[in-house]
Amino acid sequence: MSNKLVTKVFKKLNKTPKTQTSYDVIIYVGEEPDCKEFHADSKTLRSKSDHFKKLLSAKDVEKNDEKYVIKKPNITPQIFNVIIKYLSNEDFNLTDKSGIEILNIIIVSDDLKLNQLTKFIKTFFINNNQQFLRKDPIEILQTVNSLKIFNNIQSPCLDTIVHEPEILFNSTKFNNLPVPLLEVILKREDLNVDEIELWENLIKWGLAQEKTLDKDVSKWRQEEFDIFKRILHKFIPLIKFYGISSEDYFNKIRPYEEILPKELRDEILKFHMIPGYEPTLNVYRPRYPRYYGDSVLINRKHIITLVGWINKNQTFKLGKSNSYSFRLLYRDSRDGKTPAAFHAKCDNKGATIVIVKISNSEQIVGGYNPLQWDSNNAFKSTKDSFIFSSKNSTNFQKAKVSYSNGYSSVGGFSTYGPVFGNYDLAYDAYNNTWQSNSSNSYPKIDIPTTFNASDYEVFQVTRK
Repeated sequence: MSNKLVTKVFKKLNKTPKTQTSYDVIIYVGEEPDCKEFHADSKTLRSKSDHFKKLLSAKDVEKNDEKYVIKKPNITPQIFNVIIKYLSNEDFNLTDKSGIEILNIIIVSDDLKLNQLTKFIKTFFINNNQQFLRKDPIEILQTVNSLKIFNNIQSPCLDTIVHEPEILFNSTKFNNLPVPLLEVILKREDLNVDEIELWENLIKWGLAQEKTLDKDVSKWRQEEFDIFKRILHKFIPLIKFYGISSEDYFNKIRPYEEILPKELRDEILKFHMIPGYEPTLNVYRPRYPRYYGDSVLINRKHIITLVGWINKNQTFKLGKSNSYSFRLLYRDSRDGKTPAAFHAKCDNKGATIVIVKISNSEQIVGGYNPLQWDSNNAFKSTKDSFIFSSKNSTNFQKAKVSYSNGYSSVGGFSTYGPVFGNYDLAYDAYNNTWQSNSSNSYPKIDIPTTFNASDYEVFQVTRK
């Protein structure tokens, strides 16, 4: 929710006109040297806040020259400036506030029993939590998980971290993350990170907890390993070691494996050395598979991004990926690289997404058809289809996306594979190449004019 929208809502709530310049309440806020005097009308305060109504109705309320005197030393003038503007029916700006400042405004607003203000600023924070977390994830997570008033904010914030854990891991304050919060995050099955990256960040965090530990583990004696084991002992069961490659285990975990229980070390060794061995300890599936389902091109990270595009929201509505099912219908290297094979597997299956890996490149391109493929030799129009291009095959976050203008968006032609627009992106079976040599239906993005594909896949997309 934008600041303008919040302000607009408050204008509807505040039906009384702006207060006149006269006042009968003086409010001293803050402590020296950060102290400020505010003026207000007692009728307005009584009508909007049960807290002020109770204060002003008290028999021992302080007065000076017929004016009520209220002191609020525990509130900063910067926070109260927003409060007084709300109480006086004036517009106020939240966009220049940090996440922590807004959380503190919520705390004060709740203490003052300003329920409407509290509700709408909470909504503003939730809708903008990603940008706030990117600037100060540690303090925000600590704050929202420390007070009951933030119960409905905790989940959106954790969802953001789970989706973009680099926000947390790349923070200069990451090593200050409290044990309970780190434990909560590591327990998340949907944490969007490779397990070896998680291990490396856990090691970084653990070393920072004990300054006497040498950063060079090869110099450690048994005493150092015992100290480090005590620091990380509760996190070891949360690491999904079987989702880590043999090479990464040897290079990045083996130097520290003294901190792992011997039984677990033996199980990991058997898992890597004995084909088909089923571990009996720490048996967890990877948080997300290296590839999605039977795909050889995409994984769960890609799915989250694709779902964001399907919803026309490139900032990704967190959690939406769980509302969709992606089922592999066709892979050209498996099912045959012919239009007949494509149409046999994909026609009349509803919405689909096409993923194409360009040969001798890390680039992946593709498109979304929200209708269905058929062999009727005709175009269909929709503004919900899109094509995309990503130079990075492992991460779509910097990909370019182009939505259809609603003209000849997708084509079902029996002698062609997938067709988006009039050669905006299409598989030309006659030349055994992919083509992207027009921009009739989709604004041009960086897809090569002609290219070969090492493989391409088509997924059926259904809403759960």
